[in-house]
Amino acid sequence: MASFFSYIPLVNRLVRGAPTAIDLPPVEIHNVEADPDKRPRTLKHLLKANHVNHSILYHNLEFDNHMAHILCSSYLLGAESQHLYHIFEVEAKTLEPWKDSPAEMGEEDWRDFLGDKRYQRAFVDFFEDALAMKHAYKWKGVVEEYMFSGDEPLVNGLVGGLGHPLIHLGYAYEFDSREIATEALGLASTQYNYLHRYLDDPTYTVKPTTSSTPLDLLNKLSNDTRFDSLFKTPAFSNIDALFHSKESEALVLEYWNAWDITSSACSPAEQFQLSQEAAVQLLVATVAPGTHSYNFFLVHVLTTSHAVRVLLPFIPAKFHVSIVRQWWLLALAAYIAVLRPKIDVDYVPGEGELKGKGWKYVEHKALTGEWATDAHYVKAIRAMREAARTWGDVHEKYLAAAVRFSDDFEGWF
Repeated sequence: MASFFSYIPLVNRLVRGAPTAIDLPPVEIHNVEADPDKRPRTLKHLLKANHVNHSILYHNLEFDNHMAHILCSSYLLGAESQHLYHIFEVEAKTLEPWKDSPAEMGEEDWRDFLGDKRYQRAFVDFFEDALAMKHAYKWKGVVEEYMFSGDEPLVNGLVGGLGHPLIHLGYAYEFDSREIATEALGLASTQYNYLHRYLDDPTYTVKPTTSSTPLDLLNKLSNDTRFDSLFKTPAFSNIDALFHSKESEALVLEYWNAWDITSSACSPAEQFQLSQEAAVQLLVATVAPGTHSYNFFLVHVLTTSHAVRVLLPFIPAKFHVSIVRQWWLLALAAYIAVLRPKIDVDYVPGEGELKGKGWKYVEHKALTGEWATDAHYVKAIRAMREAARTWGDVHEKYLAAAVRFSDDFEGWF
């Protein structure tokens, strides 16, 4: 029986050449800019303070500013103003002030600087100028012009930098925030790299002969001995090495093309649901009991999946399949880079083993527990809760994963 989430508009099946849409209801939009109550007003002020005072990249341009991510996630989990201020104080200790870029940029040359992190300030200034002078402070117009237009649109490069531009853009839409939007454009521009070519160049895409699910492919990948000799230790640098070798690149693309989102076996929305289930399993079901070894790179697979879920109802339909395939490419690369740990669903408790623990328990842990100021911990819990809300959680699989993660977490591996 077709569900609400698997409904595909008739026009996409009948109009030749129409893009394949992945139809989901939009998440709730939280416009804190116009809300006079104390809690949203606090969030608004803190997001603006971060935007004005802290660069989007720091620590020799290696790390991303996660302030907006943890503030917004904690807010949605119920954080009060005092806790939001505390998060800001803790997070700000590691951030850095803006530094001038080597030069400014304009309409005629801004793409010449793509991928150069030294120009982070110049990129944000450029997009803010466009916001004021071309789009009357309507940030979605700026995003539409610079993110979704051209022969090689920025949207096809959102998984550079472990997907932080993608995550940031999701928060921009979810909070209707022009500050977060211009930061997202800045991150997309500075972290733009070779990964965009797999979406921009159609020759990399090959129609699979059979249909497999993301989790089936990940389990197959875990046991594929062709990858055994690629890397000795898990590392972020393994991702670049993976794509810079023709031999290993071909192996990755084999798996990338093996998942057919537009397969007739189920709708694109149902395929996306399977990908969200896989993202949760990658984070939680790869951690054997007693090891507490939650992987810092694999949590980005989950939080980028959540960002895609937020964005799908808002972005042009022609980018729906490509943004999910972009996520899938990151998921494969991250999994290989951390040496393909076994995925064992038995690591996650069954619905009868939760001992009465529900989402209120998990939310309380996220806001008051030892790791309440760890951005990735809080974002992961929030992403699992949103997945449960999107697809339903009759058998409490998302809740079980969130309970296991919130109780068992002792830092990132």
